[in-house]
Amino acid sequence: MAEKKKEEKVDNEEKEVQKQITIDDLPGVGEATAEKLRESGYEDMMTLAVASPKDLAQVSGIAEGIASKIIGAARKAADVGNFETGEEIMERRRGVTKLTTSSKALNDLLGGGIETQAISEFYGEFGSGKTQIMHQLAVDATMPVEKGGFGSHVLMIDTENTFRPERIVQMSKAKGLDPEEVLKSIHVARAYNSHHQILLGEKAAELTKEFPIRLLIVDSLTAHFRSEYMGRGTLSERQQLLNRHMHDLLKFGTIFNAAVAVTNQVTARPDVFFGDPTAPIGGNIVGHTATFRVYLRKSKAGKRIARLVDSPYLPEGEAVIQVSEDGISDIEAA
Repeated sequence: MAEKKKEEKVDNEEKEVQKQITIDDLPGVGEATAEKLRESGYEDMMTLAVASPKDLAQVSGIAEGIASKIIGAARKAADVGNFETGEEIMERRRGVTKLTTSSKALNDLLGGGIETQAISEFYGEFGSGKTQIMHQLAVDATMPVEKGGFGSHVLMIDTENTFRPERIVQMSKAKGLDPEEVLKSIHVARAYNSHHQILLGEKAAELTKEFPIRLLIVDSLTAHFRSEYMGRGTLSERQQLLNRHMHDLLKFGTIFNAAVAVTNQVTARPDVFFGDPTAPIGGNIVGHTATFRVYLRKSKAGKRIARLVDSPYLPEGEAVIQVSEDGISDIEAA
């Protein structure tokens, strides 16, 4: 028993030392380099630990070899990149929380709501309710935790000029929230092209210095990539950039324990002769990086059918939701 307590004390002391280490203490990081890193958003061990040597070298002006050493030291200090037991991973996942969608049926389909440290993708045809759900999530995230929200601020990257503050006002009133306070908690950035969109994703972490951001929305994920990189000759470049953007979003969600929700468009698949002849844009890059994939399709009288297509641990299934002036809700029983 005494030996066990001694080991626990040593572990706690090691963790305390790790907490006290800053980027200034890392080998190869001088005062000027540390300042450049902080200006670029690399302020702690975790952001450095998950960085790539190439990106770090570009922003700090140091050699890629030195950048690799800095990242290695940061990983050791942050205790990442090592093997863990399933029990340790389960303990860490206890910090994962869920955001309500305002529909019990959709919440149940998603295992309780939109999960943090994950990317939830909603795809479907025009008018299937993708943007409506994003607006609803933005409102819901500002609600207190006891009501299914995060009690937080929201960051939205708008690529198609679809954000409407009037819609936020309608949904807020339906929830009994103060529309002005909700609007103050939603930070919207209009992305004018794919490179601007990628930049906004990279800079998202900077806003967390001023506001408690727990939800990041991208509406829509692939619109710019689709229009700017047309034809097979540009497919490789498009997929590389999209892959980089998706991993930036996932990194944000992991580091800040935030939920990431994105919308995606669909394209006709001439090779499909049976069933639904549509598929989300982005191919395997988006398919493999998105944690949850939900296909939306229109039904009658404002109803939408949401189908969970992919999840790491949930079964496929469907939920029927209602889209009205008040926002997203369940279908009322007749």
